[in-house]
Amino acid sequence: MKISELVKMALVNILGNKVRAFLTALGVIVGAATIILVVAVGKGGQASVAQQFAKLNAGTIFVMSSQSGTYKKPLTTKDVAAIREKAPAVGQVTVLINGKAESSFNNRDYRGDVVGVFPEAQPLNNLKVQAGRFISQDDNKQRNKVVVLGSEVAKELFGDDTVTALSSTVKVHQRNLKVVGVLERLGDATGGVNFDESAIVPYEVAEKYILGTTVYPRMVAQARDLASVPAAMSQIAGVLRETHRLRGDDDFFLRDAGSKLAAAQDSARTMSLMLVIVATIVLVVGGIGIMNVMLVSVKERTREIGILKAIGARKKDILLQFLLEAVIISLAGGIVGVSLGLLMLPLMKYAGLKAIPSTLGVVLGMVFSVATGTFFGYYPAKKAADLSPLEALSYD
Repeated sequence: MKISELVKMALVNILGNKVRAFLTALGVIVGAATIILVVAVGKGGQASVAQQFAKLNAGTIFVMSSQSGTYKKPLTTKDVAAIREKAPAVGQVTVLINGKAESSFNNRDYRGDVVGVFPEAQPLNNLKVQAGRFISQDDNKQRNKVVVLGSEVAKELFGDDTVTALSSTVKVHQRNLKVVGVLERLGDATGGVNFDESAIVPYEVAEKYILGTTVYPRMVAQARDLASVPAAMSQIAGVLRETHRLRGDDDFFLRDAGSKLAAAQDSARTMSLMLVIVATIVLVVGGIGIMNVMLVSVKERTREIGILKAIGARKKDILLQFLLEAVIISLAGGIVGVSLGLLMLPLMKYAGLKAIPSTLGVVLGMVFSVATGTFFGYYPAKKAADLSPLEALSYD
């Protein structure tokens, strides 16, 4: 028999049992839609990780004081000076201090962070000034009562009026500080500090007048290049052990941005893999449904199979007819499932998930759907093809 005739016969049988065909395809529909969502969410997760670390150099190293029971000595400006002198693999290094504080102007308040910095914090954290200037070395030497506002703080206190902001005095932790700059939006926190939600002040001002000694300073360093990161970390650790006169455990710990990026990427990949496994399980369940329905269909159409064989249909023709039915059902289910998945993508933002549609998701959805129908439809089709004509005709 010609393929066109077999396809026509398969379509007639499917259309003759529309409800059954829909229920058979339901598992494939859900599976294909799941694959579309899984791939989109996976790509969204990878994009979010890339965006989060895009403004952070992979050669950046964070140094934090240990807050365990073995804590002995905080990080200081003397440690920074020693690292600059004795750690040749380190290109830049600075110390900063941060803690919670309320910023206010007139009747507007913003509860965020206050961060004490030196000028080196700007290039190390990729901070860009939208208006005005950043904290200078003179501000620290003279302990000037000035502040640079993060984008969120400035927006909450002044809206989009940066002109008014630069001519105003705000209260930070009940201290009057003159606004000298407003930062551009940075995005996600870097090294545990969200500069968008912070009031940035001179380090000496934060330490003496606002935060005192109740918080732990931290350092941000940058290796001369990516290949120098291990050497830079080793040299920083050696210098700190020397300046802190340690004989036992370290009273600090180091973390490089590259390892954080790798860990975040691994987490995103693991989550994507888990979601793919879930989608595969859904498709397998859908495939089992196809096989069960096709087995029932073979039993119901036993006499029809006998008649076809009696008039000259070959085993190959019977096999192809039933296999085509399974493939057509799964193909239709794949098309509906992919379309449904694409329509559901905009809803992902309401679940707090970033989803990016891709050609890969569509291709995988269709390939897995057809493969499911072919794999699970083969056994019923073969069983139909192997029926004896005499047994089939005599079946009641």
